[in-house]
Amino acid sequence: MENRRKSFLNEVTSQIRSKEAKEQVSAELNYHMKETKMRWVNKGYSDVDAEQKAIEQMGSPITLGIQLNKIHRPRIDWILLSLMTSVLLLGFLPVLSLGDDSNHYFLMRKMILVVLGMIVALGLMFVDYRKLVRWGWVFYGVGILLLLSLLFFSNGTINGKPFLLIGGLTIESIAALPFFMIAWACSFNRDTFKVYQFILLFFVSLLLFFMIPSIATTYLYLAMVLSMLWWSKFSTRQKGVVSGITMGSLLLIGIFSWNYQSYFIKDRMLGFLNPGKVADGAGYQVLQIQELLSKAGWFGGNKSIQQFIPEAHTDFAFVSITYRYGWIAAIFLILILLLILTRVVIATQHVRDYFGKLLIIGSLSLLLFQMVSNIGMAFGFFPLTSMSLPFISYGLVPILLNAVLIGVVLSVYRRKDLTRSAL
Repeated sequence: MENRRKSFLNEVTSQIRSKEAKEQVSAELNYHMKETKMRWVNKGYSDVDAEQKAIEQMGSPITLGIQLNKIHRPRIDWILLSLMTSVLLLGFLPVLSLGDDSNHYFLMRKMILVVLGMIVALGLMFVDYRKLVRWGWVFYGVGILLLLSLLFFSNGTINGKPFLLIGGLTIESIAALPFFMIAWACSFNRDTFKVYQFILLFFVSLLLFFMIPSIATTYLYLAMVLSMLWWSKFSTRQKGVVSGITMGSLLLIGIFSWNYQSYFIKDRMLGFLNPGKVADGAGYQVLQIQELLSKAGWFGGNKSIQQFIPEAHTDFAFVSITYRYGWIAAIFLILILLLILTRVVIATQHVRDYFGKLLIIGSLSLLLFQMVSNIGMAFGFFPLTSMSLPFISYGLVPILLNAVLIGVVLSVYRRKDLTRSAL
């Protein structure tokens, strides 16, 4: 009997190209055939006859296999891949505006980073994200170890932020975000995960981010976790209470710790709140950015004047593109980034797997808050911080971070028809 059923399943799965789909289809059909067989047994049929009836009820194995191959084949989100490629190419604009002395070196490195970003995103697309669901504690542990290493074993600083320099690789606290994202998705996916466990794990990790410190990375981590929290299985009341306590605590900590903050942080905040009053200090950069944007025009500022733009290819890449190439280029860039976010949102509507949804929500929140914050600080809505513009800002870590996020979304989307579970 088992051989007959196995032979039928082999004929069905021989029509299915995807190895992942073959395994799932075989398991599903085997389960349904056992159920059907039991119904025939309950009607008085022998095991042999009931098995035959169950197989016959499935129909032609070839036809069934062809139909299931269409339904359960892996999907590639070509639109998201195209948008990612487009925005990576737009990332060359800030580098091109640096001037002839720097162009060759930065352009060559930018090309390498773009290729590396595409390889990472495409590579992750072929990784089965579902195999990560049992490794949440490992990812959380890696994130914690990375933060502890930066806290106690850093061998350099950038703007007061510690980093680990290993060979030619610079590791900052932002590198821990993907590990924590996967860890939180694994935790929220568990039915046994309790609120007190979340609070303990969250505040331990948040404290380490505060101690490093990096305002931009801490802000991104906070936004990511709270976004994923609101998609968790906790009750609405629990989500509201935890979010309220978290934001209230951070506000009180900010107020009472103001006198103990570093000069660098105080300077940035004063420059943001009243740039005119400290125009010869922290407000100078804010006022300079406002002036550059006001002179941009639709097709760019005065090309005959060599206007210096601070961090033109990194934190202020958006300002650089707007001033050098005009508001039309800036609007086009914003449109492409919005289309990427929209495409990621659409992916959440097509994915039925709860763990996959959580991963997409985490990726979406990190992409969204990077974009809003970077462009927002150019317009004076946020204090000036080391916040990258996704895929545009120069640097290995920003490119890899966002490539990982898109790769995770592509991995989940690729298997959207291979999963049974739903919210």
